[in-house]
Amino acid sequence: MTNDAIELSADGEAGAGSSRKRILFVDDEPNFLAGLRRMLRGYRDHWDLHFAESVNAALACCRETPFDTIVSDVNMPERNGFDLLAALKSDPLTRDIPVIILTGNAENDLKRRALDNGATDLLNKPVSMEDLTARLRNATRLKEYEDLLRNQNVVLEQKVRERTAALEHSRLDIIWRLAKAGEFRDEDTGAHVMRVAACCRVLSATMGLETDFTEALFTTSPLHDIGKIGIPDGILMKSGKLTAHERHMMERHCEIGAAILLEKPRGMEYFGTRHLEAVEVLDEELGFGYDLRALAAELALTHHEKWDGSGYPRGLKGNEIPASGQIVAVADVYDALRSVRAYKPAFSVDETVAHVLKGRESHFAPSVLEAFEQSIAAFEEIRVRLDDVAETEGEADETGSIR
Repeated sequence: MTNDAIELSADGEAGAGSSRKRILFVDDEPNFLAGLRRMLRGYRDHWDLHFAESVNAALACCRETPFDTIVSDVNMPERNGFDLLAALKSDPLTRDIPVIILTGNAENDLKRRALDNGATDLLNKPVSMEDLTARLRNATRLKEYEDLLRNQNVVLEQKVRERTAALEHSRLDIIWRLAKAGEFRDEDTGAHVMRVAACCRVLSATMGLETDFTEALFTTSPLHDIGKIGIPDGILMKSGKLTAHERHMMERHCEIGAAILLEKPRGMEYFGTRHLEAVEVLDEELGFGYDLRALAAELALTHHEKWDGSGYPRGLKGNEIPASGQIVAVADVYDALRSVRAYKPAFSVDETVAHVLKGRESHFAPSVLEAFEQSIAAFEEIRVRLDDVAETEGEADETGSIR
């Protein structure tokens, strides 16, 4: 503490730790401060008084003590009362402290400047005890109310954050459980949808896509195969080659998935427009800049489209395929090749990588494959973390066909 800062309570004893309102007086005249100490001695049960003889000393006191009010002279050497106001208002820890400005100058311009710079109140010298104590009561009461309101806002904001987190957790839990419902149709797929989601997040981040999109893609990509719920078991779990009719039926899972996610359930109008509007804005309120349902439908519909236009169900070509479908296509094929399925063994890492890269500009978007080549180690780490790499590894067939 500097020599020109005095920390005494109203009765002349140390005031540290007191529950009384803490008031700091700042003036370069020691005799004036001594007079204030004598004037306010009778208020020692209410106020804990501190004194500083310069702006620098006052700011040093503020770093050590949370004050309820500051009373400062304007005209001081080196740094004046306006400098003190500016310093206090620039610091989040002190900007809310009420400041009463003392001056012997009655000019209106000075008063206006003080108020414009954040002063709470003004007093002219010489100061009467009645005026000073009245202004101090008002200022400390104002600080007490503001602190109470601020603390209540902090509690409310925390409750809002907790409620938002709970809503987000519930939404994600429902999405992933729905994805698992589709996955359970085929016991061989294991944790496929979760690994695909994690790989999609890696690819999107590596491509430098915006964080909101990356997180929305991570959230919705587990639903890419939800349409398989509508495929007969005899086709979905067939170990041999599918007939043309069966393959056509299998390919319908993309459109089935999009329909599940986009079509409004019958009877929804019963709940009224307010309910529907709430559903539409909930994603944004939870921090997503995307309509999750629409994004999920988009990637479910397009993750089997191919860059050269030979994919299904719509034969989209190049960037007609949305980024979500381009990214899920790579993650889906990689994990499917690395996994045991009813119709094939698991491929090795080298075989899988070679097969995926072979699809550059025919099956997969070049920009996604560039990110894929940087992400192979991360993909394998995801496989180890979410589900051990399948023990049965075999040779890739001629087509490397993935359903």
